[in-house]
Amino acid sequence: MELFFHYLTLDYLQKGVALSVGVTSIGLLGGLVLGLILASMQMARYRLLSGCARLYAVIFRGTPLILQMVFFYDALPLIGIKMSALVSAGIALACNEAPFIAEMLRSGVRGVDRGQVLAGEALGMSPFTLMRHIVAPQALRNMIPGFGNEAVSALKNSSLASFISVQELTLRSTQLASSTFDFFSVFFASGLLYLFLAGVVTALQLLAEYVFDLDRTASRHPLLRRLAAMRKGAAGPGTDDAIPVAKAVSSIPITAPRASVAPGEMMVEVKNLTKRFGDQTIFSGLNLKVQPGEVVALLGPSGSGKSTLLRCINRLEAWNAGDVHIHGQRVGFADDGRPLTPREVARQRAHYGVGMVFQHFNLFAHLTALDNIAGPLRWVHGVPEDEAKQRALELLERVGLLHRAHALPRHLSGGQQQRIAIARALAPQPSVLLLDEPTSALDPELVNEVLEVIQKLAVEDGLTMIISTHQLRFAKEVANRVIFLSGGVVAEDGPTADVLSRPKNPLTARFLSVMGNDANPVFAL
Repeated sequence: MELFFHYLTLDYLQKGVALSVGVTSIGLLGGLVLGLILASMQMARYRLLSGCARLYAVIFRGTPLILQMVFFYDALPLIGIKMSALVSAGIALACNEAPFIAEMLRSGVRGVDRGQVLAGEALGMSPFTLMRHIVAPQALRNMIPGFGNEAVSALKNSSLASFISVQELTLRSTQLASSTFDFFSVFFASGLLYLFLAGVVTALQLLAEYVFDLDRTASRHPLLRRLAAMRKGAAGPGTDDAIPVAKAVSSIPITAPRASVAPGEMMVEVKNLTKRFGDQTIFSGLNLKVQPGEVVALLGPSGSGKSTLLRCINRLEAWNAGDVHIHGQRVGFADDGRPLTPREVARQRAHYGVGMVFQHFNLFAHLTALDNIAGPLRWVHGVPEDEAKQRALELLERVGLLHRAHALPRHLSGGQQQRIAIARALAPQPSVLLLDEPTSALDPELVNEVLEVIQKLAVEDGLTMIISTHQLRFAKEVANRVIFLSGGVVAEDGPTADVLSRPKNPLTARFLSVMGNDANPVFAL
């Protein structure tokens, strides 16, 4: 046992530990850089780049690491590239780790809900902004356990550097055991040193998971504690009944700006729009005009193109033919007819002021309710942080959720999430608000709370709104006009009362009859 402790603290083995850490560090840092490049190439639109990345992965995942180390150390000098054994081992380990790290990065990015990406695009985020603030933070959080596992694997693989004479821990242990013939004590000490290093990596992984734990950081947010203290103080000492948090923040009326359109000009105009998915035509030659301040309800059976039309208006979907104009400007194209790049389309969305509320909420899962609203104001519109948060708090108060300002989306009910999504869409004061089946993903008991918020916006703010919905009572109470889509065309278009009470098209009449009798208690004309 005395010899064991002697070997455990022996300077000769400690230097081997340092070299093992050096090889592992070079391998992981280099692998991360190469992995980022490979992941970017694999997700690129150009097949040549993705093909090269996949060929690299096949080569380095399909050959043993020891051969790669020998190649870098012994073969490269033949063409004039000379490196030390330590550098050769580190670079070989980096090249070997790169495809594994690339797959972790790629799966992390692909794992972020597509709906959140669409929501970011609808808010006017450029691809870089979207990656930086929405996709990357969530992907990296999900990657922490996998990267910790890969770091431990790289540490163990660093022992193969002994084959090219790197005096790392394994080689020094072998040499020491050969000279002392005390194999058990030497390798037991060596094993404990490796175990200690792996324990350090595991501890760093757990620390990272703790630091980036969304539930912990959200629950300890300073502003949340301050609001809680204000609630307790307002309720009086020794009282558990607190006043609503909304009373703690001054209310400033929020009024959406009226669109700056010329007299007689349409706020939204769709001309001869054709959209196909492969061989399936969603609509062909569709025309639609929406005046400033008008609330239009889109009705129609599933598959009639309601959601697709809304996404085309906001250029979340490209189309095959036709044009969409907002404020008289052609969406998705420059003045000379050139198609805009994704970055330019993002700027155009932010400039025109088209907000969108999605069927499945599409809140950013890693951000609190407050940051879901304030974040896009800062990143897209350059609003100072304090002003963005104040605006967000005002909107949260308006939708009745100020007390949930620092709750994560997964801690909110469906109705609360949809109200947050509406507040987020209103934050930049859009001229047009698109709502895609805003209540279809909600439980029946949550529908009314969302419909009330939307109805209040329509009546008080005079927003131009286009709403895809199956809620006929809601359409009757809120919409100025109803458009019925069927078979990819506008089957009927007219004032709400006329269309819902006296439809001219048999398809409209059949749809209204089915919806009115299909266990739909909210339908009452």
